[in-house]
Amino acid sequence: MTAFASSRVDAGTPIGPPPPAPDLPTPPPAQPPPAPVVDPPPSDPPQVDPGAPPPVADPPPGALALGRLHARRLREVHRSAGWPCCDAIEVDLLAAGLLARVQSAQGHETLRLTDAGIAQLARTLVVNRAAMSRHEALVEQVAREMTRAGRVAWRGLSLRARLDGAAEGDKPRWCIARPDVFSIRNTSVEAYAQPIVHEVKVNRADLLSDLRKPDKRAAYLDLGGECWYVLGCDAKGRPIGEPDEVPAECGVLIAQQARLVVARSAVHRSLPRMPFAVWMALAKAQPVTGFDDELQGLLTGLDD
Repeated sequence: MTAFASSRVDAGTPIGPPPPAPDLPTPPPAQPPPAPVVDPPPSDPPQVDPGAPPPVADPPPGALALGRLHARRLREVHRSAGWPCCDAIEVDLLAAGLLARVQSAQGHETLRLTDAGIAQLARTLVVNRAAMSRHEALVEQVAREMTRAGRVAWRGLSLRARLDGAAEGDKPRWCIARPDVFSIRNTSVEAYAQPIVHEVKVNRADLLSDLRKPDKRAAYLDLGGECWYVLGCDAKGRPIGEPDEVPAECGVLIAQQARLVVARSAVHRSLPRMPFAVWMALAKAQPVTGFDDELQGLLTGLDD
């Protein structure tokens, strides 16, 4: 009886939760949510450094080749106020670092030559002076040969020449021709003057450019009864052009060492008289001296 009652009392006693199993993992503690990303307050603006304008990127190797047009543009910028043209040549010079952009206080952008641009301009001037020296030396040789032949020669004349109209029936055109050497016979008879024009070329590119100008050649033929092209030689001693490249109405002389060799004779055209404007230009200009000087040298030698 007593045992039964005791079992009833134990049955009515509340039973708590069982203890956790020893093998179960302990859950991690809860983390606080991240703070939202917001813009900085207006009182703290971001600091931005404008700095200098980014330099022009270097072109890939072999992509930029400077030529005569680039050298001419460098000279023009150097002589002028430097106003930009905004063309492809200017882009090449800027990319090569030969030109730099300068902004004035008023916001105007101009161009100036950098140190590399000045050095490049100096190199082109050296090449041009060398070519001009060879050209001037050959012009002097041709002029002296004309004086040795008993002719009166001039250099650097500007003569007015007459050209045919652009189309059939058009009025004649007029232009100013500047032959390298212009000579006439040493005579007082106008019909015997026999004017001759010599055009000197020491560079093949200059020769090809000149041959593509028929009006220039027509002006020479209008001034002289004969027109000759005098061709120099390159560094290897080869002529810069062949006689077949020169039009048939013009003669060809090849400058070989100290001699002028006739490669093809010029077509002779008789001119009954020269225009009055040509005579006036010859009267105002100073002819080349040389033939009389050499004679005076011979006389001095005889006196000794």
